[in-house]
Amino acid sequence: MGNTDQPVVRMSSITKRFLGVTANQDISFDLYKGEICALLGENGAGKTTLMNILFGYYTSDEGQIFIKGEKADLSSPRDAILRGVGMIHQHFALVPSQTVLENIVVGTDSGKGIFLDLKSARQALIELQERFGLQIDPEARVWTLSVGEQQKVEILKALYREVDILIMDEPTAVLGPAETADLFKTLRSLAKEGRSVVFISHKLNEVMEISDRIVVLRGGRVVAERKATELNTRELANLMVGRDLLEDIEKKELPPGQPVLKIENLNALNDKKLPALRNLDLVVRENEIVGMAGISGNGQKELSEVLFGMRPPVDGLVEISSRPLKFGNPAAAIRSNMGRIPEDRMDTGLLMDLSVEENLILENHSSAEFHSYGLMKSKRIHQFSEDLIARYGIKTAGRDAVTKSLSGGNLQKLMLARELAGKPVLIIASQPTRGLDVGAMAYIHQRILQERERGAGILLISEDLDEIFSLSDRIVVIFEGEIMGEARGTAVSREQIGLWMSGVTA
Repeated sequence: MGNTDQPVVRMSSITKRFLGVTANQDISFDLYKGEICALLGENGAGKTTLMNILFGYYTSDEGQIFIKGEKADLSSPRDAILRGVGMIHQHFALVPSQTVLENIVVGTDSGKGIFLDLKSARQALIELQERFGLQIDPEARVWTLSVGEQQKVEILKALYREVDILIMDEPTAVLGPAETADLFKTLRSLAKEGRSVVFISHKLNEVMEISDRIVVLRGGRVVAERKATELNTRELANLMVGRDLLEDIEKKELPPGQPVLKIENLNALNDKKLPALRNLDLVVRENEIVGMAGISGNGQKELSEVLFGMRPPVDGLVEISSRPLKFGNPAAAIRSNMGRIPEDRMDTGLLMDLSVEENLILENHSSAEFHSYGLMKSKRIHQFSEDLIARYGIKTAGRDAVTKSLSGGNLQKLMLARELAGKPVLIIASQPTRGLDVGAMAYIHQRILQERERGAGILLISEDLDEIFSLSDRIVVIFEGEIMGEARGTAVSREQIGLWMSGVTA
């Protein structure tokens, strides 16, 4: 890149293998003082593995690491932290029942002997908050905080340990526009102070906005390194997947048909027995994609669980194709001809220890198509699963492969294949592309549009505003369990959506 400065991190010829599979192959990666460097690549490209090596979670099979000019042998995260390296994962490592201050000081030498000096720690924390604009109540319990606030705690936790090299893995995956803007302000402040940031993300517009330099991995190797000013998002996407993605979504104009989902006065509680949905009304029609935008934790999860039969509501009515939905009964939701795509594909959508084939027939294995007089129709099941694997391009060792061996994108394709095989009249797609690379996202988007053209009604619950605006015919915004606003997808600005997401109705 022509930078003559000494890098604060130099990873030289790093190779890492897992059971014969090469995750990183001869990777060299530099990070300079005061820069924000984006690390990009498809799922399975080796990004997180490489950063886990830098953070001491893994040791490399080959290669060397130099931090601030000194060779670093990192055998644990503690070794990395002592050298000024911190890592914030997508799934936070916080104790919900403890306070912000307690979470920040745990594992540090904040005190004398076995006793913590919380008074001094609180003062140090307040000084950090004022310095970086990360205001948050030190005495607040973590479980009461929003996702954006919890991320602030994680950043403060790293800064409290005096790290000056910060790795952030998918930091905006569950943030709304306002929270993302706050995060970027903090990152720029860190860089201005001379700290260095590695930013891992699949959101290319955000990468272009926040990064100084971009390094792209593909198949475990570095395939490109550019200044952010030398690329546009389309070129960046093509570098990631090695081909022209053509992710210009073409959506046919279709008049909406009859209602396939009708929700009236729906109320539900969350796991803490607090109101999660408040008198919610919503209609989704045939040939229509209704995008539901909102910051994480505003009732989206509870709504999808009510519709999937996993959470009984307090009261209200849900009709699918004019027939009342039986609450608290997943089998009833399946029988209603609903395609269910939950946000957590590994914990809720699939049984990871079963085979690909077993997951493909999971919801209708007892149907007449696959079952007769107590016997499974093995030949028909094999034909069915092989057809879906081929049609959806699921990359797997075969129908008998264990599901947990699949990548994130292929897990999502597997779930789509199962849910769409029966041509559902209604599809509830909750965060359908979260954590997926641009290639997998493009595929999922095309499948959703095809289902719309087929005649299905689709409720798209997503925290990705690019996805909401690209796919939706109509957009609704949920805030604290209520619909704050509604508009045609082409007739509303991002600024207005952002206001609604923050609870502002004006």
